[in-house]
Order: sequence, then C-alpha cells, then structure tokens
Amino acid sequence: MSQVKAVNVEISVVLGRSQLPMQQLLRMGRGAVIPLDAKASDEVWILANNHPVARGQIQISDDRIAIAVTGPANVYDFMAGGAAQS
Repeated sequence: MSQVKAVNVEISVVLGRSQLPMQQLLRMGRGAVIPLDAKASDEVWILANNHPVARGQIQISDDRIAIAVTGPANVYDFMAGGAAQS
C-alpha cells in the first residue's frame, strides 16, 4: 500500500469549454481570445490523470492561483459537457 501512496498523479483544472471551427482555430495567433461556456463564478472541474474527481472554486492570492475543493465530481455531468454547471 505504501508504494501506491508514492505514485504521482497529474492534477489539472478545466475552466470551461468551447467549440470552434478548425478554420478559426488555425487563424488564431498571439492575443486571440477563446470564449468559454463558463462564468467567473462557476465551479471548475478538478481532474486527476484526466478523470474528474472533484469540483472547486478559483482563488487568487497575490499573484498565485489556487483551487479550493468544494465537493466530489459528478462524472456524468462532466461527460455531458457540464463544465459550466455548478
């Protein structure tokens, strides 16, 4: 069991989602803005090795960004594209 606890897990956060035509994506350059389906107040998805494990709120302190865990993830909401749902 101690070996399992020593395994590193990649954590990532999904702020929102967007669908764009490939042509628009290819034309994007520096400074391009990609609109997301989320508001600043929405919870984010916390992923462990690309699997949803929790929801959270963005916190900013000085120049650092962190995520406060607010609860477990609903995998079915995530798969249905519920990145903007709280």
